[in-house]
Amino acid sequence: MSVVTISSRYQIVIPRDVREQLDLRPGQKVQALPFKGRVELIPLKPIEAARGFVRGIGTTVPREGDRV
Repeated sequence: MSVVTISSRYQIVIPRDVREQLDLRPGQKVQALPFKGRVELIPLKPIEAARGFVRGIGTTVPREGDRV
């Protein structure tokens, strides 16, 4: 477990092992959320990264008779 210190400007450095495990890159955005008394940093991915993540799912949807 890594311990970080909050600077006087409320900044932290994410430890190298954590950055490598999550494949974080300089300039990448993360969302900071308060959750059950802690702060969670969630890496934001570009929408293009979601392309194909539901590969194989059916795309036909039964429609009501009055819908075209």
